[in-house]
Amino acid sequence: MLTAVMLAACSSHTKAPPSFTASGYIADRGAVRLWRKDDQARQATTIISVFSPYKGDNTVVTRYEFLEDDVRQINQTQSGVHPQTVQIRFDAQGNTSFMQRLRTDQRESLTTDALALYQFEAKRILDTSQTLRAGKVILIQGQWQHGVLTTCQGNVVAPDFDRRARAWLAARAKHSTGQLGVAWLEAPEGVQLLLVANENFCHWQPKKQGM
Repeated sequence: MLTAVMLAACSSHTKAPPSFTASGYIADRGAVRLWRKDDQARQATTIISVFSPYKGDNTVVTRYEFLEDDVRQINQTQSGVHPQTVQIRFDAQGNTSFMQRLRTDQRESLTTDALALYQFEAKRILDTSQTLRAGKVILIQGQWQHGVLTTCQGNVVAPDFDRRARAWLAARAKHSTGQLGVAWLEAPEGVQLLLVANENFCHWQPKKQGM
């Protein structure tokens, strides 16, 4: 199984890292997909993180903006039974210049502890994305129908999923009448099925131009 920890000790290379990457990992009770865009000239980084729980529909989409590896902006949307949106902006000194949480049309401020937690999570996401990028862990998404897996780029592929992943995919396909969205990871260490859902991931996945 591929994890961020296993990928920490990966082969180094001298080439500059790509300016746009997609990756992901298994988290506690769900899957995380990450899209990262780097602007070398501005020393700016944008990361979009999507946490999809394996049970329930509390999907969390977070957009992080960093400048010289310091978080400057966090915008988060959580769906599900208790939807909410969070917006936080930080100045050059790391102080909060704007913050609000919106729950059921009610605005509220964030506590000092909550702000610290958001900053900690932003740093963790940045470090994790760098580790995954160094380890060449690539996220690929596509559609599964009638036993055929097609990537969002239109290529028919046959990833080397293990028995457990194939059984998971077959079980989901058996109870679905249409196409299934599939997300998986490919790396030198192997292939890992990340997420299967009754959703077309290709319709909304971030692109370099849109970030």
